[in-house]
Amino acid sequence: MTPRFDLIGTAVNDMARTLDFYRRLGLDIPAGADHEDHVEVTLPGGLRLAWDTVTMLRGFHPDWTPPSGSPRASLAFLCADPAEVDRYWTALTEAGFHGEVAPWDAVWGQRYAILHDPDGNGVDLFAPLDTAPLDAPRPAGTPDSASPGPS
Repeated sequence: MTPRFDLIGTAVNDMARTLDFYRRLGLDIPAGADHEDHVEVTLPGGLRLAWDTVTMLRGFHPDWTPPSGSPRASLAFLCADPAEVDRYWTALTEAGFHGEVAPWDAVWGQRYAILHDPDGNGVDLFAPLDTAPLDAPRPAGTPDSASPGPS
């Protein structure tokens, strides 16, 4: 068997605040998870997303230190349409979460916005700018506008 990509894990300082952020993006996270040191959910398609408290991480890796500077990776959330990008951006920033780059119409054909979760991880919101349904066939040679662009 070859290894299979299965889980994305992140370190958190405040589990409840972090889970609140991701719940607002529509992830189904049990309410009782707010006080756990390790939480994971299975996303549509089977990939898992996990959060571990810094305290727990240092329990088995005492020399762990958080990265500094800008995030080197981000989680990108596909929205139904450009207006939904704007709605989620507004709702999350009004709830006190950090908006890194306000929504804009990107040259690669998407409405795009960049936020940071409570621990500074990049979280992108995007939607195709055209009005075709996401699963509609595209003409030959047209880029797949449902795939995220760079963050």
